[in-house]
Amino acid sequence: MKRSGTADLPLHYGAVPPWLAERMAKLGRAITEVILMEYGKADYIRRLSEPCWFQSLGAVMGMDWHSSGITTSVLGALKKALNPLSKELGIYICGGKGSHSRQVPNELLAIGEQTGLNAQQLVRCSKLSAKVDNTAIQDGFQLYLHSFIVSNEGEWTVIQQGLNDATGTARRYHWHSQQLQSFVNEPHTAICGLQAGNILNLVDKEAAPTRSGILTLSNNESPNELLTEINHLVMPAHHEVQAKDVDLKRLGAMLWLTHEKQPADFEELLLLEGMGPRTLQSLALVSEVIHGTSTRFKDPARFAFAHGGKDGHPFPVPTNVYDETINTLQKAVEKAKIGQSDKLQAIKKLTELAQKAEENFIPNNNFEQLIEKERNESWRYGGRTVMGKEKPPSKRSKGVQMRLF
Repeated sequence: MKRSGTADLPLHYGAVPPWLAERMAKLGRAITEVILMEYGKADYIRRLSEPCWFQSLGAVMGMDWHSSGITTSVLGALKKALNPLSKELGIYICGGKGSHSRQVPNELLAIGEQTGLNAQQLVRCSKLSAKVDNTAIQDGFQLYLHSFIVSNEGEWTVIQQGLNDATGTARRYHWHSQQLQSFVNEPHTAICGLQAGNILNLVDKEAAPTRSGILTLSNNESPNELLTEINHLVMPAHHEVQAKDVDLKRLGAMLWLTHEKQPADFEELLLLEGMGPRTLQSLALVSEVIHGTSTRFKDPARFAFAHGGKDGHPFPVPTNVYDETINTLQKAVEKAKIGQSDKLQAIKKLTELAQKAEENFIPNNNFEQLIEKERNESWRYGGRTVMGKEKPPSKRSKGVQMRLF
């Protein structure tokens, strides 16, 4: 997605439980490694600058699908998982929330020494992006998170988030080095947040006359043409996942494929032998996060149907399924490193088959029945929320079927 836009990110408080944080780090690493193998570092950096893809990544990792907490938790998980492997992967994640954000200059200077990158220029980019979003754009949001992700080839993305106490919402800002032509003329790939009244935006292209008189951020860069097309990522305030939040045709086709259509379509995919439909469902959504194009991430809530959410929406996190998904990806990555890429190709094939299944698929409207089934069966898959482990329901619904098929 090469557009700028806005989205409502309701504030959610509370820590990620250790059992989920550990899994998020492992899945985040596996997804990253596959993307780096298949598409390269530049593509990975670009994806992080796309707010819909970033939100979908958080949802597939078991975070609350619509909340501001995805930003802090996903970046924290990626930093924990990837930085120990930065020399091997060529990806470095700096900063974070609160005091961690102030460490970005020192972290970038250290990276410069290791890689030969122009650290002073990277520090300048970090400071200018924060200055623009915290000062030049007076939208009522104060930055509390600043992350700078850079490759050893010099491409980078900034993800930072601001808090508006009055509205109880957050606004996330994305920057991308390849798309950046000017720091002072519509530089963002996206701005995610709730529209809340009039905003003084000194980096709007229409503010050029004012800007030229009161703001000079750089002697070397002058305003240029509009960089990106405006796009709106609107995340609703309601916590539960509703049918209107999901592309039912895409979700229904994927469920039909993974639960009903096998094994004919999967005969050649040795990876899938012995894998149950529920794990296949999760793996198909993870596959789309890895291989899907930008237009596939307009409904991040759909990706919550991989591993649920820590607060139980749309259903508790199925930890057994989560672990099997991680194990499958990890094995595929390890085999690919020694030249055996059949498992990675099988995972990619899932995305291709799911998209093909959508062509003539017509979903039914019993969306709530699908969620009921997932919740009733959650205990079978090690379902957990921040409240604890799921137990078998005392009066389980019988004969509940996914009527999306």
